[in-house]
Amino acid sequence: MANSQLLLSFAAVVPAALLSAVLTWAIRPLMMRIAMAKPNARSSHRIPTPQGAGIAVIAATMMAAAVVIALADTAEMRIPVAVFGATLFIAAVGFADDVNSIPVAPRLLLQGLAVLAVILAAPESLRIVPACPLWIERGLLLLAGLWFVNLVNFMDGLDLMTAAEIVPVTGALIVLGWLVELPTATTVAAAALFGAMLGFAPFNRPVAKIFLGDVGSLPIGLLVGWCLLQLAWHQHVTAALLLPLYYLADATVTLLRRIARGEPFWAGHRSHFYQRATDNGFSVWRVVSEVFALNLVLAALAIGSVMTTSTPIATLLFVVGSIATALLMHRFSRRRPSAG
Repeated sequence: MANSQLLLSFAAVVPAALLSAVLTWAIRPLMMRIAMAKPNARSSHRIPTPQGAGIAVIAATMMAAAVVIALADTAEMRIPVAVFGATLFIAAVGFADDVNSIPVAPRLLLQGLAVLAVILAAPESLRIVPACPLWIERGLLLLAGLWFVNLVNFMDGLDLMTAAEIVPVTGALIVLGWLVELPTATTVAAAALFGAMLGFAPFNRPVAKIFLGDVGSLPIGLLVGWCLLQLAWHQHVTAALLLPLYYLADATVTLLRRIARGEPFWAGHRSHFYQRATDNGFSVWRVVSEVFALNLVLAALAIGSVMTTSTPIATLLFVVGSIATALLMHRFSRRRPSAG
């Protein structure tokens, strides 16, 4: 089983990477005409830059995963049609927002419909807390999924930042698949996204030639959220929290701080810790490198939490990850001595 997971993952990674790179290169001229991101007070870029590379990333992910799953043609290699449909739907919502901004309320409603479709597609037997009434658990998952989709979007505000997050997360999911701790279909989907992000990364390295846009960040958030939910449904909740912990912590703490200060938390801003880091003298490369390094640590801790049968050890691993995340956020919030 582990060998088949390895072969199937490799079969998804390589074509997804190649297709993502080719499509990103091909659509860039079109995006320069219809989807330019112009700098403003909240931006991290200084020159108008095309966005919309998420079209290439999501297309490559969906195509590679679908082909591998179709060729495998086994009962356990099925991804609910709702997951693919919801991913394409939320990508379309993101593209519409990239081209012509959608008001907050309808945007959240449309995103919520996509998240709800993914949750409702799961069998009722998949539970995180069996003692909790199903409707309460699914309701909380809807809210958590909507927040996760948006926080991935919020955190996609620096060159290579999303790659620095998603590559380690999906890489860890692939490893967990090899360890037979994750369904094969979920592993293949993670592998396809892993490859697609690698193909996109050269175009997004500082100074970026093209951005993902909402058409990329929203469906990436939905897909990764679904993969993490699969982990949680298989009773690996610690790992599901550890893998995206930096994104969760930065976005959630920033949101709570803005609410506490009475700021319009739904409006664009530059107060995330990674954004404050660039204002505090950290180079873009330094920020994404340190986030990537932290995510590698979190990935290792997550894998360790799955491999252990001891709840105290898993808890300790989560505490270690939380401390490491808090230290990096604290570091980003302070001005570098050499910059002063």
